[in-house]
Amino acid sequence: MSKEKAPVTQAIRLLRQHQVSYSEHLYKYEEKGGTRVSARELGVDEHCVIKTLIMEDEHKKPLIVLMHGDREVGTGMLAKQAGVKKISPCDAKTADKHSGYQVGGTSPFGTRASMPVYMEASIAALDKIYINGGKRGFLLGLSPQEVIRVLQPVLVQAAAS
Repeated sequence: MSKEKAPVTQAIRLLRQHQVSYSEHLYKYEEKGGTRVSARELGVDEHCVIKTLIMEDEHKKPLIVLMHGDREVGTGMLAKQAGVKKISPCDAKTADKHSGYQVGGTSPFGTRASMPVYMEASIAALDKIYINGGKRGFLLGLSPQEVIRVLQPVLVQAAAS
């Protein structure tokens, strides 16, 4: 665990504004390490580390997908539940532009553009989740109920088996 001070990102500002209780977790970021590395560094189950993915529909309209770290998004299943023909991941540059964050540090809180949020429904059943705080190597621990209260996501079943 790093002794460095946690950053005050747009995500932190939004959570403070909504009076959300959270814990801050800094860790050594590894390029392309993803949730496997952050789970290992924090000593938590990767299933509880939630990925924030910026995707887009066939009209290039961006959306946020929250998914368990150990699962992939079934884009066809998600598109059907979102009522669109197709959903695909944005390239890193486009994702950064929509979110205002750098890929690897994307938080669903305090994004530059307002986007609909889709959350894998089973995340809501967890006691505590770890989600990006808006900077690489910085996760927040909080209740999934707080994520639901603040972001009001559409709950979906889009985890590919």
